[in-house]
Amino acid sequence: MDAVLKPFPYRSLPEDAQKRPTQAEVEAAVRTLLLWTGDNPDREGLLDTPMRVAKAYREMFDGYNKDPAEELGRTFEEVEGYQDMVIERDISFHSHCEHHMVPIIGRAHVGYLPDGRVVGLSKLARVVDIFAHRLQTQEAMTAQIANTIQDVLKPKGVAVIIEAEHMCMAMRGIKKQGSTTLTSTFTGSFADHPEDQIRFMTLLRTSTKSGL
Repeated sequence: MDAVLKPFPYRSLPEDAQKRPTQAEVEAAVRTLLLWTGDNPDREGLLDTPMRVAKAYREMFDGYNKDPAEELGRTFEEVEGYQDMVIERDISFHSHCEHHMVPIIGRAHVGYLPDGRVVGLSKLARVVDIFAHRLQTQEAMTAQIANTIQDVLKPKGVAVIIEAEHMCMAMRGIKKQGSTTLTSTFTGSFADHPEDQIRFMTLLRTSTKSGL
């Protein structure tokens, strides 16, 4: 099976990305937050917390250092004439709300209608993770995933549904645990032909794991 490698330009990081704070500055900021909560950053249990938080944030927000389009650059055209839907469902993810920087935990369901070429299934999950590992709103993340797949693969259409629980609702504010937010973005054939949307939703419902 021959792979086709096609680089795709994606929006770059902000111009001041190179001005990111140093490790020491990040740890100092965490120390300030610890003081602000009313705790003592010099007590034994918190001595290494600034270092640990900096390390955790580097991992949880590594999506800023990755280009989702690059994950979709390797495609395969030898598909034996396959032209039907490709669906990757129940892609678990964790993200962070850009308003309160608390977790968003959910699942993404991604489908597309190939137009002569397909991409490895793991690549769809990687695209979800890259966008999830940035400060997000669920609505924006849903559109970003769909539009990136549409722009890079240029399939006949893309369907993305995300269902997630937002800790900014569960831990603060209205404090409603267990509520789930559902968002969707459809492009191409999925947007123009309701029957494709219906078939996509029907296929998702066949999963005993899906709550749709």
